[in-house]
Amino acid sequence: MSKALEGVRVLDFTHVQSGPTCTQLLAWFGADVIKVERPGTGDVTRGQLRDVPNADSLYFTMLNHNKRSITLDTKNPKGKQVLEALIKTCDVLVENFAPGVLDRMGFSWERIEALNPRMIVASIKGFGPGPYEDCKVYENVAQCAGGSASTTGFRDGPPLVTGAQIGDSGTGLHLALGIVTALYQRTATGRGQRVDVAMQDSVLNLCRVKLRDQQRLAHGPLKEYPQYGESLPFGEAVPRAGNASGGGQPGWILKCKGWETDPNAYIYFITQAPAWDKICNLIGKPDWITDPDYAKPEARLNKLSAIFDTIEEWTKTKTKFEVMALCNPLDIPCGPILSMKEIAEDQSLRATGTVVEVDHPVRGPYLTVGNPIKLSASPTEVVRSPLLGEHTDEILKQVLGLGAEELAEVRASGALEPIVKQAAE
Repeated sequence: MSKALEGVRVLDFTHVQSGPTCTQLLAWFGADVIKVERPGTGDVTRGQLRDVPNADSLYFTMLNHNKRSITLDTKNPKGKQVLEALIKTCDVLVENFAPGVLDRMGFSWERIEALNPRMIVASIKGFGPGPYEDCKVYENVAQCAGGSASTTGFRDGPPLVTGAQIGDSGTGLHLALGIVTALYQRTATGRGQRVDVAMQDSVLNLCRVKLRDQQRLAHGPLKEYPQYGESLPFGEAVPRAGNASGGGQPGWILKCKGWETDPNAYIYFITQAPAWDKICNLIGKPDWITDPDYAKPEARLNKLSAIFDTIEEWTKTKTKFEVMALCNPLDIPCGPILSMKEIAEDQSLRATGTVVEVDHPVRGPYLTVGNPIKLSASPTEVVRSPLLGEHTDEILKQVLGLGAEELAEVRASGALEPIVKQAAE
């Protein structure tokens, strides 16, 4: 079986997390991703948060699988010539530089289009056009500007960012979709185009239910929010709702057996209306089934906190996995709070390729996340991340067709590796 993006060549000018998330996904699907890095240093994350001395960090290795690395000084005249040649032979250029960097390098959209009319130039920026378009943005800034932080946390606490990297990785996923869409359109038009994704926009797209609730506020209180049941007034903006479900199905995180010592002995429990009778019987409250104060979903809205307190008294007598074992056969929706340790040790996730062990020549074996998207006719393998400049000669020979003399000339120019100044004798 061939890979879905086999034959697509990507020039990867991305760094840190948002862009590498995108290009790694393309590489998993078979694209030939050529990661262009600065000679001597490379992607800054190679050295960030290191846990093994002199080895690429997990931050880098877990975002750059299946890629080839070339070191190239694009300020060097020979380096610029190499880059122009790569642009002519690649299908996609992906970058997440600060605003204006690509233009200052001499590679504006107009210049790239002139070199290769079929080229798709995909960019990640913090903000779209507007008052903040020139601002540099990181993960938590994107979460705050995209509406996530203001709606996350508990009502009486400060805004919170989430541990899920919805700003960086979330934007990378959006960009990957934009790229494959542009590639598909190119089959009809024969021409490339620009693909732009702003981190603020991506976070907002993932927070759309909160924008929904903002509009609902104009027509009355949000009855599925805990404060409605506590008879507390709503303000002008969507409030923080703790662990309440954003989808309209009442849910909450409840303690399970062992919660006193295990910070993850909890379960998310949803009181879905079709399962209400089964829930009542399971927790020893069969009278709630016919009680007019509890029988209908509307009647329960102002008592949700008390209802979850009662359910929690039951869940506290069982482990989170025992609760799952009892609820699943009854179609009662719930899910355990799994720690990263539990996920890392979950053999079912290893079996599906969701968690993969990879061997690295310097740091040794490590765990990483595999491709979360499974295609039945397109296999995915996770290949270790490249060492800095590991494939420089290979790319120059195979992709650009440079011979030995031409390669030696480029190397002599200093375009491929840092120039070391000799101390005066």
